[in-house]
Amino acid sequence: MERIINIHIEKLPEGFYLATSESIQGLVAQGRTVSETLEIARDVAKKLIEARKEKEFIPNLPMVNDNFDYPLIVGV
Repeated sequence: MERIINIHIEKLPEGFYLATSESIQGLVAQGRTVSETLEIARDVAKKLIEARKEKEFIPNLPMVNDNFDYPLIVGV
């Protein structure tokens, strides 16, 4: 089952990217590129959701519908 998690990404002065989320409290990920940061954030989100399932606290995240918009980032 896929869910949608809103991620906020900002570029740090050191050149790294930082991802946080209001959808899942405690989600923090940092990477050298946007792609790497999103990959790490995805892993962290899965672990946080699994940990909360064990405590019977599952965040209310919207399901992925048949159609949705997704920003595609392409380096040129």
